[in-house]
Amino acid sequence: MKGFRFTKYEPIQDPEKSTFENLLNIFLQLVTMTGGDVAEALSWLTNLDKRYNMTNPGYGIGDFIEDLKTKGYITEENQKGEIKITGKSEQTIRKNALEEIFGKLKRAKGGQHRTVHSGQGEEKGTDRRPYAFGDNIDQIALTDSIRNAQINHGFASDYLLTEDDLEVVENEFRSQTSTVLMIDISHSMILYGEDRITPAKKVAMALAELIKTRYPKDTLDVIVFGNDAWQIEIKDLPYLQVGPYHTNTVAGLELAMDLLRRRKNPNKQIFMITDGKPTCLKVGIKYYKNAFGIDSKILNETLKLAAQCRKLKIPVTTFMIASDPYLKEFVKEFTKVNNGNAYYSSLKGLGDLIFEDYRRNRTKKF
Repeated sequence: MKGFRFTKYEPIQDPEKSTFENLLNIFLQLVTMTGGDVAEALSWLTNLDKRYNMTNPGYGIGDFIEDLKTKGYITEENQKGEIKITGKSEQTIRKNALEEIFGKLKRAKGGQHRTVHSGQGEEKGTDRRPYAFGDNIDQIALTDSIRNAQINHGFASDYLLTEDDLEVVENEFRSQTSTVLMIDISHSMILYGEDRITPAKKVAMALAELIKTRYPKDTLDVIVFGNDAWQIEIKDLPYLQVGPYHTNTVAGLELAMDLLRRRKNPNKQIFMITDGKPTCLKVGIKYYKNAFGIDSKILNETLKLAAQCRKLKIPVTTFMIASDPYLKEFVKEFTKVNNGNAYYSSLKGLGDLIFEDYRRNRTKKF
């Protein structure tokens, strides 16, 4: 007989970590979900503690709050006297997101961003060639050069090493990539009982931390789009919240293209995380809106920008976290016009897809 057996849920506790560390991990997760509202996160944490007994008689939530202040995770030193998270918390949240989303994936070689071009680049390759005037000394392959000298001149007592014996290691150029990450913050991102904005924020924070630590010469700009589009700082990601907005994809693409025009990198790309079709367009100072089906006026303007991105050699990779058939048709048409990529992803697999696509795009020239 098939069925389900329900048991009491007990949060996993790492025995090697202190009570503070275990509570800190949960607290930072809650802060992300509440859009940076520390008071609400602590209220949720208190309720969780009552239900699951995460603290003990010797260490309570009050002690945890004091430790958060002492260790520099939260502060009340602001004009309104509100409890806020600090830069240390913001960085920890990004690191935790990186570990949670990308930590289980296989590590690539550090700084891997290779092209087909070789020469006086930044990363040692595997190709060898004879020494030529102008080559740097640190390019000389000592073992191969000594072997050549022994082959060419024998093992006489007077060891002889000439310029003709020298071999150098070709260095490979590592190109740089500029990425704009577009995040949909329309109201549908929290509708139907599903929180889609929190996973999107985590992916953005993980990608930001990945680029800062592993690909520091790459750039990442994050923009959000609802009725309008605007750029946000990476440090502001934990505070991001959904608004009562429609979806103005045109505004998002226009801003993304404007940001990429300022970047000098030859490789440019746009990642767009959304759960719906474009439903809004700004005409002059007024908004043209239609949330019922796919509006041809809005669609045509969106496709025009997709074509412009293609002309500028800016591929758009769309991560659609919804699977409605008519939404798939929109993404299919948009991707065809742009010659980009599209993925229909569950929230669980979103991070894996973005990481793999980012890494793959870094190894080719657009």
